[in-house]
Amino acid sequence: MSTAKIVLTPEEHAELSRRVRSATISQRDGRRARVILLASQGCTRAEISRLTGLSLPVITGWCQRFQAQRLDGLADKPGRGRKPSLPLEAVQRVIEQVTKPRIGEPRWSCRSMARAAGISATSVHKIWAANDLKPHLTRTFKLSNDPNFEEK
Repeated sequence: MSTAKIVLTPEEHAELSRRVRSATISQRDGRRARVILLASQGCTRAEISRLTGLSLPVITGWCQRFQAQRLDGLADKPGRGRKPSLPLEAVQRVIEQVTKPRIGEPRWSCRSMARAAGISATSVHKIWAANDLKPHLTRTFKLSNDPNFEEK
């Protein structure tokens, strides 16, 4: 860790304290906030490691990121986590085709769309749900077959 001590503004101290006490924030974010608070109080890396259960390189990294970027440095970097398994072209194809009716059919089903897009029906269903697409619901006005409809 760099020898420069972490000095917090009152706003930063209040925000980090809120994150540590919060029951709704992720444990990862709370632990990062606790590391910075302990470092600002003058604790050594070894003491912080013992109190938080994190390794010394992890503590050093978070302190350096905080000194460089302040509170924004405690957020996860983009690109972390599992990468999408579906190609972007297939997702776009499904979203575009769902608005165009099938030739000879009134609407798309998950299975027919999956065959046309070359992906699984479950993937089509997830794409539809994520984009709030409901091609099975008809939104047209249907005239009654009742012969006395106009009189009523």
